Amino acid sequence: MWMWRGSMPLLLLAAAAAVAEPASTLEGPSRPVTVPLREDRGHAVDLPDTDPRVQRRVTGWAPEQIAVALSAAPTSAWVSWITGDFQMGGAVKPLDPGTVGSVVRYGLAADSLVREATGDALVYSQLYPFEGLQNYTSGIIHHVRLQGLEPGTKYYYQCGDPSIPGAMSAVHAFRTMPAVGPRSYPGRIAVVGDLGLTYNTTSTVEHMASNQPDLVLLLGDVSYANLYLTNGTGTDCYSCSFAKSTPIHETYQPRWDYWGRYMEPVTSSTPMMVVEGNHEIEQQIGNKTFAAYSARFAFPSMESESFSPFYYSFDAGGIHFIMLAAYADYSKSGEQYRWLEKDLAKVDRSVTPWLVAGWHAPWYSTYKAHYREAECMRVAMEELLYSYGLDIVFTGHVWQVHAYERSNRVFNYTLDPCGAVHISVGDGGNREKMATTHADDPGRCPEPMSTPDAFMGGFCAFNFTSGPAAGSFCWDRQPDYSAYRESSFGHGILEVKNETHALWKWHRNQDLYQGAVGDEIYIVREPERCLLKSSIAAYF
Repeated sequence: MWMWRGSMPLLLLAAAAAVAEPASTLEGPSRPVTVPLREDRGHAVDLPDTDPRVQRRVTGWAPEQIAVALSAAPTSAWVSWITGDFQMGGAVKPLDPGTVGSVVRYGLAADSLVREATGDALVYSQLYPFEGLQNYTSGIIHHVRLQGLEPGTKYYYQCGDPSIPGAMSAVHAFRTMPAVGPRSYPGRIAVVGDLGLTYNTTSTVEHMASNQPDLVLLLGDVSYANLYLTNGTGTDCYSCSFAKSTPIHETYQPRWDYWGRYMEPVTSSTPMMVVEGNHEIEQQIGNKTFAAYSARFAFPSMESESFSPFYYSFDAGGIHFIMLAAYADYSKSGEQYRWLEKDLAKVDRSVTPWLVAGWHAPWYSTYKAHYREAECMRVAMEELLYSYGLDIVFTGHVWQVHAYERSNRVFNYTLDPCGAVHISVGDGGNREKMATTHADDPGRCPEPMSTPDAFMGGFCAFNFTSGPAAGSFCWDRQPDYSAYRESSFGHGILEVKNETHALWKWHRNQDLYQGAVGDEIYIVREPERCLLKSSIAAYF
């Protein structure tokens, strides 16, 4: 008996050793891996408007679609909601935003909401100057900024108009981000792109919620309202089905309301930061674009001095996040680039060691769909971000195979120990479909930006000069900078452990009840080696 008990520590040590530690970027570039295509990729069919999860569940002026967003610093946050219902028709009459107040009562206990903040309200419309098309006008959208908050603290709140009977929400709660500093970090940051509102979306959101994130990054392509005509008819590929028969690219704006209602259990308690994607363009009368995106979400634009809903920055503990616009001017002479220069120059890496960026269209994607589509943006901005030691880039957009891809550290298509790790989370649940091919399938290499998108800035691709793609636009094998890629719906979780180590995990929907992880790696910073312009201080 004694021998058995005495051997237990050895057995436990052996068992612990058998659990493999995740790989680390310190080990150098990992060998490229492609996971074979799976057939069980989920149920990417939209939730119908009859689903109770997307129907309006409040009456009168009671708030719905409640959401929390971060401000630039953890001492403030935004609360947003909608009162009143939308209208669809040939002629619509917008609601008066002054009809209902924008008030948030909040405090440290559910029964002690002793503080109050007020904000602004607006209504937006989606209008089409063509006979037979249905116009849309929204309910009243409210945005209220709470200030003077304590970092890392749980706050309870109600929103609405206390002067109107039945116009206040139930009590919700959210937690502010940790204090800004090199030794405090959010526990889990969820990253998702191209979410949509499908049955597969519900799996993604359920899986993501089960990981209890402290913050959600949504990297564009939110509701996919523009896969619908104004009469509510939808399709997997708008341009394939409707482009030649419709006078303008219509959208069915109620899909935005359905999305906000479905997401409320998450967004009312977990801060979510959004950046625009191509499906948010939604052109309407007068060539106006991005109306729903700009109106429905709160952004720390004023606080981060961008004054634009398309690009902004914020701090969460020891991480400085920069959200950039792939569909606004990113040229070196433009406002976004000038703002980025100023924002990067203010970052003190002794205070926020980690520099993380997010936008929609990836710079480094080896899938056929959208191949090198964002090359103009990369050419304009990559060198600047590299000079300030950018650590991680999160993107979405690649939808042909619900694609996930993680790069090795890369700069200008070359393996570089000081380059950023680029991670495309592909699809959270959208239902667009296309051929399931990589760009390195023999005989299938596309011309980059073969159909230039005006919002992407034109044609900026050029031949590779080294590596497997030397002298051509494509390659005959997965390039060295692509570390891991697979076809799967899912979400990612980033856990920043300290000033130098962060654990990244890719959670596939098919592993929801298995506890498995599709891809996992420690991303390790080397500030003494790589920081060229940013402030460097001894924080070890």
